[in-house]
Amino acid sequence: MSSEPTEASLQAKVITCSDGVIAGTREDTSGQALVDHLTEAGYDVVDRRQIADGIESVRDALIELADGFNGVIVTTGGTGFGPRDLTPEGTREAIEREAPGLAEAMRLCNPKGLGRLSRALAGTRGEALILNTPGSTKGAVETVDAVLDVVPHAIELLGGGRPH
Repeated sequence: MSSEPTEASLQAKVITCSDGVIAGTREDTSGQALVDHLTEAGYDVVDRRQIADGIESVRDALIELADGFNGVIVTTGGTGFGPRDLTPEGTREAIEREAPGLAEAMRLCNPKGLGRLSRALAGTRGEALILNTPGSTKGAVETVDAVLDVVPHAIELLGGGRPH
């Protein structure tokens, strides 16, 4: 049996944006939680990266990973108010179209929690859907789960109507 993804499989890529993970002072638990959650939901996670915080690093990684990719790219980390929390700014430079409804739904999944402090974005680049999630393990899974039911349809539309 081949481990290669089938043409009709849903594909995902995960990027952890964290200076601490890059420096080795923090474990990448939210990135692993997203990989596990997306895999359980039927996605083939075809790439996982860890990058430093920063506008350019986020922008460049998203542009590279979206090139020729019809799937979802989920970032974790860098969506808060810290001085190096610049994932939304880097994402804004990479996306071609925003998807504010997705970002709003992701924030509203926990209305009494810290989601109200999220500056996360959602949008598209080419045939890829890009979602920002917080750096906490619970927050990352919770927010992506809030929109996961509509992601396959979005990916299909981005791919020109090719079913997955």
